Amino acid sequence: TLISTVGGASGPLYGSALRAMGAALPDGPADAAQLAAALAAGLAAVQGLGGAVLGDKTMVDALAPAVEAFRAAADRGLPQAAEAAARAAEQGAAATEPLQARKGRASYLGPRSTGHRDPGAQSTALLLRALATAAGAPSAGPPG
Repeated sequence: TLISTVGGASGPLYGSALRAMGAALPDGPADAAQLAAALAAGLAAVQGLGGAVLGDKTMVDALAPAVEAFRAAADRGLPQAAEAAARAAEQGAAATEPLQARKGRASYLGPRSTGHRDPGAQSTALLLRALATAAGAPSAGPPG
């Protein structure tokens, strides 16, 4: 549904990420290590579809550090790993503000894209914050 109904690039990107994540997860409950692998599969799908890398001012700027933070904290359990990922995504989204977009819809704005947070990175940070909340992570205060 996301792929075919959400406008812009985010629908296909989120749809592809979620499909890849779902395919990487077991049929039953997943542990933190399995979720880390699923998140990595989602990132790979996004990058495979859009070709973005860190610094392009896209959702990858939030998702890539979140995947790495989740993976690094997975041995501490799901709530802690999800919190680490949410914080990394929030920091990654904030870091897009001074960048000029090189990929995605915002790239058409050229220099006018600087000074604004990338919407894909921000929405990715919101999704990862929701994951942390659902996983029972302790509140980290308002997102930056």
